[in-house]
Amino acid sequence: MTHPDTLKADASPQRPAHHDGPPPSPWLLAMEFRAAWELGAILPAWPLLQRAPRGDGHPVIVFPGLSAADGSTTPLRSYLATRNYAVTGWNQGHNFGPRAGVLEAASHQVRETWLSAGKRKVSLIGWSLGGIYARELAKLHPELVRGVITLGTPFSGAPESTNAWRLFRLTSGRDIKSETGRFDLPVAPPVPTTSVFSRTDGIVAWQGSLQAPSKANPNTENIEVIASHLGIGMNPSAFWAVADRLAQPEDAWQPFARKGGLHGLFYPDPLR
Repeated sequence: MTHPDTLKADASPQRPAHHDGPPPSPWLLAMEFRAAWELGAILPAWPLLQRAPRGDGHPVIVFPGLSAADGSTTPLRSYLATRNYAVTGWNQGHNFGPRAGVLEAASHQVRETWLSAGKRKVSLIGWSLGGIYARELAKLHPELVRGVITLGTPFSGAPESTNAWRLFRLTSGRDIKSETGRFDLPVAPPVPTTSVFSRTDGIVAWQGSLQAPSKANPNTENIEVIASHLGIGMNPSAFWAVADRLAQPEDAWQPFARKGGLHGLFYPDPLR
């Protein structure tokens, strides 16, 4: 089995785009305080969120963002549990980057979750840096993974296109360029893959969260929501999108359906 720390994805026939632009503006960064409002919006939105499709009970693992722990994903995991999923966190404390043993432990968790669920494939959800883990683990174990959903994850941008690269260096003690250079991050996993992103993200340049189309994997998509980076994993619009994507029948994946009216306000067309 390929070692997680030396994993290299096969290049797709259509080369994914790479964003080398600047990070979000200081104005957008200052607007990250909106996260508290997004968390507060869950309660009034709860009756509507309960109308999202129910799942088939398959297992789901949620990976937190940089410097965060499983507590940060509790609202999302609690919601998904009401949608009939067997949801767990990553169970490794605070996410300080791919330190020694982290990817190996995550790889082991995916396999053990698959086994304990009666060999049912596992869906992987990752918030920010956690989405990098989810994508790379799916490349390593496509036979165990049903699909991947990322929330504000900068997989197709240069490290300097985020406002978090200095924090990564401080908390992990590693150089972000050398770390990301060991993986082919822009290439999508060979499973259905959804990137939920926001143009008003104050941490990650939204262009770095766009998954380019690929002949190797046509089952990829981008879903735009109106959210902050620190709040996208607690945003009711993101909650609904995640529940909708998880409810896709296995081996019968269809793109997210954007409808008119109010639905279009919550989910702008990411191609515009």
